Amino acid sequence: HEQFVESGGGLVQPGGSLRLSCSVEGSVFSIYAMGWYRQAPGKQREWVAACTASGIANYADSVKGRFTISRDNGKKMVYLQMNNLNPEDTAVYYCNSAWGRNYDPGDYWGEGTLVTVST
Repeated sequence: HEQFVESGGGLVQPGGSLRLSCSVEGSVFSIYAMGWYRQAPGKQREWVAACTASGIANYADSVKGRFTISRDNGKKMVYLQMNNLNPEDTAVYYCNSAWGRNYDPGDYWGEGTLVTVST
């Protein structure tokens, strides 16, 4: 199965930016959609953004206009550029494959990377 290693999280002030990276190990990365998901303290994990193999992106309403997902199929990498962060973006961020209209994630998760937005 695919394995995901997320990185790039940290502490940032409101209004700041971070760029998350995800390294994917697996044989079929280039043919399926990839997504970013997040889990805030005390909340369920939620979908944030997805990018098809051809580069078509879609975003949750809460991050639209602030976050940008991208991918490098040759390097098997997925990125999430996050701008104008606010405290509600504080969460552990994960990448995973994304399936169907609801961008349902695959069964296996990495450890994620923690993003904390605070003064």
